[in-house]
Amino acid sequence: MATARIILIDDNKERQEQFSAVIEFLEYEIVHFTSANFSAGLDLLADSFAVFIGAGLKQQAKILKEINHSAATLPIILLVAKGEALKQPSKQQKLVQSIQEWPVTYSELMSSFQQLKIEQNHSLLQSKTTKKKPLVGSSTLISQVCFLISQVANSDATVLILGESGTGKELVARALHQESTRKDKPFVPINCGAIPAELLESELFGHEKGDFTGALASRKGRFEMAEGGTLFLDEIGDMPMPMQVKLLRVLQERTYERVGGSKTYHCDVRIISATHRDIEEAIEKDLFRQDLFYRLNVFPIEVPALRERVEDIPLLVDDLIAQRKAVSKAGISIGGEVLNALSTYDWPGNIRELANLIERLTIIKPNESIDLSDLPKKIRQMKEAKLATEDFHDYMKYSGEEAVEGSANKEGSTLGILPNKGIDLKSHLHQIEVSLIQQALDDCHGVVAHAAKKLNMRRTTLVEKIKKLDL
Repeated sequence: MATARIILIDDNKERQEQFSAVIEFLEYEIVHFTSANFSAGLDLLADSFAVFIGAGLKQQAKILKEINHSAATLPIILLVAKGEALKQPSKQQKLVQSIQEWPVTYSELMSSFQQLKIEQNHSLLQSKTTKKKPLVGSSTLISQVCFLISQVANSDATVLILGESGTGKELVARALHQESTRKDKPFVPINCGAIPAELLESELFGHEKGDFTGALASRKGRFEMAEGGTLFLDEIGDMPMPMQVKLLRVLQERTYERVGGSKTYHCDVRIISATHRDIEEAIEKDLFRQDLFYRLNVFPIEVPALRERVEDIPLLVDDLIAQRKAVSKAGISIGGEVLNALSTYDWPGNIRELANLIERLTIIKPNESIDLSDLPKKIRQMKEAKLATEDFHDYMKYSGEEAVEGSANKEGSTLGILPNKGIDLKSHLHQIEVSLIQQALDDCHGVVAHAAKKLNMRRTTLVEKIKKLDL
């Protein structure tokens, strides 16, 4: 996915440098202008995420009007000194989405960006007039997921989406929301594993002004933002135990209070959660509450791993290329041989890994045809190893040729059949070794210690082999 662009227009050089450092740390692209050259940035507005404007600019009102005229729906945030928020002229306040006091805390800035994303996603969803299949693919497994979505979408039952990282669990959650009667209300996602435990309660329920250091104003939580719509709790398996208790209370009573407040808020929110963890195992280890699991697991949907639906890879590749073309105006062409190689790879990172590969190939060879040599070495090696394995099985077939029977193992099965024409034993054994080590690493999600145990060898020995084989 392309990096979101933030535009800053500010004459205060110190604030400009500090703000740019924060924005870059948050992994956004930052482009800054002054009041003297801001017109040069007007062409960038259409593809930008938001515009921040420093107070005290020359012709500030004119700049605000120009930006509103060029991009009426683009959020504008005014940066002002502490205590100056209420002193801004009312005419200018009407032209901006919000006023942020500077310096701003990290959590406040993150909260502002999250709210902007929610509002922009909601506007985008409302603007769509055509209905498309919620998930790309024609396999039996993905068709079953689509069927389950259609079955539960119009109810308010809590849904638990299960699946490995990168399989598209949030896409399933968004599809559920879009198919439901709540589709005209907000869809609000929150990653429970990405927010520090001490901030998660405030993120979910909001806080009152002055409750903790940096709480300069009252702020809505995700429950309040999602009122009438859907709240998506991603990576629910990483939620700390104390928060699990509070979430369970909200699910049971449908009420909550902001942090530091006493007012009770009633909520009408549909809960969809997701995790890549084995929740039942977490319950056994006292890492997850069983009663909360029962509340969340009313209707489970399991999203298959990409290796379980390789027949969908050509459709996914076409869809991802189209997405990249819409963003970067550049596409790529992928032929049958490359698609075959992509289909032999196990994709431990699932669709996210495939999407990253398509983006990388588009950057490397825009509007060109992709060859096998353009693919990462691990994908090429997997294809070669699987071809070697297929050849090995072919060797074990007689196919009318004279053959010498190989030795038998303890179970009495044949270890191999040497064809009359012979083989390159060194190369053959090398390919088999690469294949088995790669399979062990993929099965163990890259954890070398676990893969070594599966291969019955020392961890240090496996590390050396990985280096030697360049895996």
